[in-house]
Amino acid sequence: MSVLPLVFTSGWASGINAYAVVLLLGIFGATGVSDEVPASLQRTDVLVVVAVLFLCEVVADKIPYVDTVWDAVHTVVRPVAGAVVAALLAGESGSLPEIAAGAIGGSTALVSHLVKAGTRMAVNSSPEPFSNIVLSAVEDLGVAAVITFAIFHPWIAAGIAGTFLVTGLVIVVFLASRIRRFWRRRAQRREEKRRARSGFPAPGVPPT
Repeated sequence: MSVLPLVFTSGWASGINAYAVVLLLGIFGATGVSDEVPASLQRTDVLVVVAVLFLCEVVADKIPYVDTVWDAVHTVVRPVAGAVVAALLAGESGSLPEIAAGAIGGSTALVSHLVKAGTRMAVNSSPEPFSNIVLSAVEDLGVAAVITFAIFHPWIAAGIAGTFLVTGLVIVVFLASRIRRFWRRRAQRREEKRRARSGFPAPGVPPT
């Protein structure tokens, strides 16, 4: 059977939480649930490292503004992880060229990451932190559910991942104006801090 649907699904999930993808696939492979997981993802040292990083992401991803910094750092990490996982899956299966699999997994992870980062910036524009926590928890549970489902029903899971990806793109486009306001406010705060450090008052504020 072609590994393409699992490659696509893992790419989508890696764009949201790459550490959860590697951890889940490694556990499924190590426990014998799936024979499509390469041995390199089942190694104990790999599982320990990604488990620690996963816990870090669970915490950082639920703190407003910290999650935006975390997403910025992972703009490279998530697509690379998606490409590597996809290439490893293709190499284990032999049904899809590794280069093609890496391109699919990496590009899908990049788009998924941009959707997540854009949505999170829109949510951070709200003063209360609870929507951020709820959205992060839904993302974590969604990744776990879809990756688990992909092990047993890869084509259906790929369809679900594709639907989430398209829906996310539509939502980000709809929230684009809110995201622009978010960045303008951040720029204004940075300018105010810079002026405060240099001794100059913010625009509209009379000097003391």
